[in-house]
Amino acid sequence: MKYRRLGRTGLKVSVVGFGTWQFGGEWAKNFTQTEANLLLARAKDRGINLIDTAECYGDGLSESLIGGFLKGNRSDWVVATKFGHKFHALFERTQHFSASDVLGQLEDSLRNLRTGHVDIYQFHSGADEVFDNQELWGALNKQVKAGKIRFLGVSIGSNDNLHQTEAAMAVGASVIQVVYNRLDRKPEERVLAACERQDLGVLARVPLASGFLSGKFKAGDENSFGSDDVRGHWWSKERIVEAILNVEEIKTKEMPKGAEMAPWALAWCLRHTAVSAVIPGMKTVLQVDSNARAADYDEVSVGHPQAWKE
Repeated sequence: MKYRRLGRTGLKVSVVGFGTWQFGGEWAKNFTQTEANLLLARAKDRGINLIDTAECYGDGLSESLIGGFLKGNRSDWVVATKFGHKFHALFERTQHFSASDVLGQLEDSLRNLRTGHVDIYQFHSGADEVFDNQELWGALNKQVKAGKIRFLGVSIGSNDNLHQTEAAMAVGASVIQVVYNRLDRKPEERVLAACERQDLGVLARVPLASGFLSGKFKAGDENSFGSDDVRGHWWSKERIVEAILNVEEIKTKEMPKGAEMAPWALAWCLRHTAVSAVIPGMKTVLQVDSNARAADYDEVSVGHPQAWKE
């Protein structure tokens, strides 16, 4: 595993983190504590030290599974979670960004995670109108001083949200989370440069494009996603077909011979000097092993001239 500095936080995080939306039950699988423990233990064995979750992944279910695993080894992990949403049912949420609501969510997250502090507490895909709330950020910065939060972050909903990115330092945030992958390069236009100027740590979410950049899907698979899978719920068949076709073209034209697609696609994101870590979701031990191998790819094997940064 390789490690990078998470921007101005100074934290050293594994370049491959562990995304945990799947633990909330919206990716066509429900996880037991035993299953979650197995995956997270495997990730630790592979050198992964970063976990990303959110309060709305299964109404605290994802956080609770992580908390069950963290007992006794909390100090080995950088734990990031988010605030601003309330889970009601599969794919149903309401937004709650008032200062009082968020402070309540923080206490819930600490209880779920069985910890006294969150390393990175992130504003979760809210609109600019709720972001521009001095009362909210004042309350959160008080929690930083109290030791319940180490660093604040912003998970931008639009991957071109320059407003929130540029305002991050002003509200006390040190980390930006953004959708970035080989199929969605929009952040390269403005957001990643803004992060580098401010020395903000960047967490690239959805780095495998909801699994399509794993290379396992083929033409005809657009009909295989059920209503309990986020892709079957939110992705149109036309969009799925387009993604599969684009991935096939990338395999043919861009991937070096012998490269494994999932780790190659993660390393493709990491080749950008702004990105501190990618946070793919993982549902099996084989996926943990495959994703961790992204650290084995260098700028030559990825096919880009930019060098890895440590």
